Amino acid sequence: MKQSIFNPRNRSLIRGNVLVLASLGIALLLSDFPHNRATPLLILPAIAAIAGTIDTVRCMQPRWSFYHGGVLLCIYMDLMALCMILFFLFYPYARWIASSQ
Repeated sequence: MKQSIFNPRNRSLIRGNVLVLASLGIALLLSDFPHNRATPLLILPAIAAIAGTIDTVRCMQPRWSFYHGGVLLCIYMDLMALCMILFFLFYPYARWIASSQ
């Protein structure tokens, strides 16, 4: 019996959420968060988070229901995680923000 969660042709809300949250955790580890190291490897978790968000968007239904509302909340969570990953990616390169005079 093959699990449908591992089949990319099937819609899976769990697969999208796990992919986004795992990429956020990896981005936290790669960025060395309190010190904010500049590393271009953060592009990989950003791409994985985008793929997870797309997988979550695929689960939308045409008519409103509580499932549809739950998927909307998951999409908002995905977008917040994606913004955090992009912040970790771009902030170390923006020295003008942290400069004090």
